[in-house]
Amino acid sequence: MTGAEALRAAIPRLWAAGVEDPVRDARILLAHVLRIGTDLLIRDLPNTLTAAQVAAFERAVDAREARQPVSQITGLRWFWSYPFLVTSDTLDPRPDTETLVIEALSARFDRMLDLGTGTGCILLTCLLETGRSTGIGGDSSEAALEVARQNALRLSVQDRAEFRRLDWTEPGWADGLGRFDLVVSNPPYIASAEMEGLAPEVRDWEPRQALTDGADGLTAYRAIAEGLPTLLASGGRVLLEIGPTQGQAVATLLGRVGLVDSRILPDLDGRDRVVAARAP
Repeated sequence: MTGAEALRAAIPRLWAAGVEDPVRDARILLAHVLRIGTDLLIRDLPNTLTAAQVAAFERAVDAREARQPVSQITGLRWFWSYPFLVTSDTLDPRPDTETLVIEALSARFDRMLDLGTGTGCILLTCLLETGRSTGIGGDSSEAALEVARQNALRLSVQDRAEFRRLDWTEPGWADGLGRFDLVVSNPPYIASAEMEGLAPEVRDWEPRQALTDGADGLTAYRAIAEGLPTLLASGGRVLLEIGPTQGQAVATLLGRVGLVDSRILPDLDGRDRVVAARAP
C-alpha cells in the first residue's frame, strides 16, 4: 500500500464518522506516522508504506474515527508559534486563547500566575515572548502539571516557570503565593446544561473538570475573583477567558472585589472571549 492509497482509504471512513475536515486530518495523521511535516507529504505519497507504518496509520485512523482529537493522537499541538505536548489530561490549546496572549503581551509584566494551566501554553508562551518574566502555573491535576513541566523543558523555559498544585475550590488556595503583575486563566466555563451540545472531540475526550464546573459555568470565576485582591500587585492586570455570553457577569464579579477598568475583548470571530481588568 502506498501513502496515497492509505489516504484514499482513510478519508471516506473519517467522513462517514462525522469528522469536520477528513482530508486535513488524514494528511496530518499520515505525516505523523511517516515522521515528516505535512508540507513534505506529497513527496512521499507514491512510496510504499512498511507494514509497521500501515499498522500505525490504521490505529491513528481508528482513533480519529472514534472522534479522538488529532492532537491527542499525535501528542502535539501548535499554539502561537510553539509546539506543545498534549494528552487526555489537558485541554487542547485553541487559537481563540491566543486573544488572551495578545492582550497579556500588550503591557509589561515581570511576574505572572496562570490558574488552570493545563499544558502550560498560556504561561509558557508569555514567558517565551518576553524573554525575562517569570511565572507560576497552577492546576488541580497532577497529571496536567506533569505535561506542563515537560513542555517547559522542551521549550527551554523551565528556569523561569514553576508549576504547583492549586485548587481554587479549596479554602485559602491563594494564600502564600505572593503578588503578581499579571494573573491569567482559562477556567472551566461551560455550564453543565451545555455539555451535551459540544462536539464529541471535546465532550468525550477532553478532561471534564477542565471544561465544566457542573453548574452554571461561573463557579471558577467567583473563586478566582475572591483571590485576586490577595494576588494582584498595585495596578496588576487580570485576564480571564470566557464563554461568549459570560462577559458582563464576569466583569461584574471583578468589580465587586474592587478591580477597575474592566473590558470585554473579542476573538478573531468577533465573539466575546476575554475579560480584562486591573487592580487600583
